[in-house]
Amino acid sequence: MTVEEYNDCVREYADNVYRFVLKNIRDEERASDIVQDAYEKMWRHHANVDGAKGKSYLFSTAYHVLIDHTRREKHSVRMEEADLQEHSHERQYSDLQEVLHQALEKLPEDQKMVVMLRDYEGYSYEEIGEMTGLSESQVKVYIYRARVFLRKYIGKMEVVV
Repeated sequence: MTVEEYNDCVREYADNVYRFVLKNIRDEERASDIVQDAYEKMWRHHANVDGAKGKSYLFSTAYHVLIDHTRREKHSVRMEEADLQEHSHERQYSDLQEVLHQALEKLPEDQKMVVMLRDYEGYSYEEIGEMTGLSESQVKVYIYRARVFLRKYIGKMEVVV
């Protein structure tokens, strides 16, 4: 495939590939990323691609990139969509202390307690376990879950600042 054939393929099929990916994942940003990755892979192998088969190569590459992204996402930790929407916000704040306080109030009591002891008071996992009667591994799990929730609740730093 020549550079001109590659550029023609991009111009001619960009919208179709994007709609194909978007229809499958229903997320505009991820769809754009997947299409971009597909074009990148096609570019890296353009010397080995027959110009007449550019469309089929592009769509099959986009499909495989989509599958890879979907598989990777299955292995990541995610909160339920309803839970995230219930506890998230999109207003802008200038007071980080206020945002953190609101987020901490939404945590379950056991998670709130161990996060406060660890991050605000500076106690070790072992000391927190002794104080609360939890095992050290339970303390670590509660802190991890609380931090994941806080990260998702607060969202992007641009919203906070």
